Amino acid sequence: ADTLWLLYSNTKVLTACAVWILAERGALSFTDRVAAHLPGFEAHGKGDVTIIEYSDTECPYCKQFHATLRRIMDTYGRDGSVAWVYRHFPLDELHPRAQKEAEAAECAGELGGSGAFWDYIHRVYEITPSNDGLDPSLLPLIAFDIGLDRPQFESCLASGRHKDTVDRHLKEALDAGGTGTPYNFIVAGGNVLPLEGAEPYASLRSIIDALLEQGS
Repeated sequence: ADTLWLLYSNTKVLTACAVWILAERGALSFTDRVAAHLPGFEAHGKGDVTIIEYSDTECPYCKQFHATLRRIMDTYGRDGSVAWVYRHFPLDELHPRAQKEAEAAECAGELGGSGAFWDYIHRVYEITPSNDGLDPSLLPLIAFDIGLDRPQFESCLASGRHKDTVDRHLKEALDAGGTGTPYNFIVAGGNVLPLEGAEPYASLRSIIDALLEQGS
C-alpha cells in the first residue's frame, strides 16, 4: 500500500523508519486479537518500550535473537527506556527437550529469583548447539554453576510443578497468532506490534529509536 496505517484501539502511525523496515520484511501486522490473547500486555515491563519474547531454547533462530536482545538491553536497558519480558514457546514437535529446559528456567527463578531465572536462560542459550542438542543431564549443572542448590533444583524439575506455567505461555503465543519461533511483541504507547523471526540488531535498534522518539 502507498500509505501504511497501524490500527489498534485508537489510530496511530509509527514513524516512517519503523514502518518501512517492518513492511520490507513482511512483518507488518497489527491486530486486536493480539491484545485479546496477551493478558495484561499494557502492564508488562516498566520501559517506554517493552519487548516480549516468546522463545524456544532449542530453536537456532531463537538462540540468535536472544543474543540480539541481550545487546539491545546493554544499549537501552541501563536507563530503563527498554524492558524485556521472556516467555516460553517450546515447539514440542520440533524440539522435545525445550519443554523441560523451560521448566528448568522456571525452577531457577523459583529458587533464586528473577536474577537466577535470567542467568539460567542466558546460559542455556549460550551452551546449547540448538535443535535438541543440549544434553538434559546438563540442566542441574547449569543450576549449580549459577549458584543454585543442585538437590533442590533437581527436586523442582522432577516435580513438574512449572509445567502449567510453560503451557500457559505456549497457549498465549498460539492464541496470539504465533506459528513459529521466535515470536515477539513490541509494546509502546499502549500499542502492541507483533514481530516475527530473528530481527537483526540494526533493524531492531531502528524500530526502538523510532518508537522512543515518537513517545518523547
